[in-house]
Amino acid sequence: MEIITVKDILKTYESYRKEPGLLGTVKALFNKKVFHTHAVKGISFEIKKGEMVGFLGPNGAGKTTTLKMLSGILYPTGGEARVAGFDPQKRQNDFKKRFGIVMGQKDQLTNVLPLMDNLVLFREFYDIPEDVFKKNLDELVDALGLRDLLDVPIRKMSLGQRMKCELVAALIHNPDILFLDEPTIGLDVVAQKNIRNFIKKYNREKKTTIILTSHYMEDIEELCERVIIINFGKIIFDGKLKDLISRYAKDKIIRVTATKEIPMESMKAYGKIEESDGVKIAIRVPRTDVKSTAAKLISSDLPIDDILIEEMPIDDIIREIFQSAN
Repeated sequence: MEIITVKDILKTYESYRKEPGLLGTVKALFNKKVFHTHAVKGISFEIKKGEMVGFLGPNGAGKTTTLKMLSGILYPTGGEARVAGFDPQKRQNDFKKRFGIVMGQKDQLTNVLPLMDNLVLFREFYDIPEDVFKKNLDELVDALGLRDLLDVPIRKMSLGQRMKCELVAALIHNPDILFLDEPTIGLDVVAQKNIRNFIKKYNREKKTTIILTSHYMEDIEELCERVIIINFGKIIFDGKLKDLISRYAKDKIIRVTATKEIPMESMKAYGKIEESDGVKIAIRVPRTDVKSTAAKLISSDLPIDDILIEEMPIDDIIREIFQSAN
């Protein structure tokens, strides 16, 4: 069952420009130059209940604009969307209770207040019964390790701790849908891993529908089976992550481990050298040539101890897709 349906939705911004100086200002009074920027250009997709979908694209592609339209923060210029049975642009109170949102570059919590005081405010905003609030609070703070920080002002927490608090605030009312816009931005690798583990577990246990945007491909690889790629306001791919790799990854990586240093000239004949310290070498090879190249390496006189064949890193694949779409 689809919980989000988007049909031909678009967002256009209108702006004005004028020549510099006083004369330019006077001219603009009588002859205003209007320009239109098309942030989202009539995209369509559906998301089923319980799905976790990666929403990818370069900066300015339209990802955040789309999430803001689905959450009612922005009005679309055209098209229509249904989110949990509601029209987001009507901003009904019942609709606001059906979703949570975390934006990695924009806080929703009040920095000078402790976490508990912030959550009490959210309890009032969402009209959460006291017993439900306590149950959700206990589950979330224990899952995220925040029990000892309930009375600490948000501004005194680390970035990773603040992001965990943002997740608690977004989930305290048991939403059906969670919008995550760059939730791990700026976090160290340990904090990123902790956030990913929590999101994966929460989605599995609560069946909450999640749309995730991220520039960290580890987030997408670990969390999302399906990805939607948007570029210049248009969807250029919508499908399973494994299908994206098989369709767009024209090459594979052969990693060679040697018993002693191998001259690079000896390896260039097998493919493009991506990285090397002489003993550990990564070679980029066309998919169609992987088996034959590996066989040649094994049968060669080179001091090879081990060979490992890998897919191209997902971030390299995404980068090539963006470049080919330009």
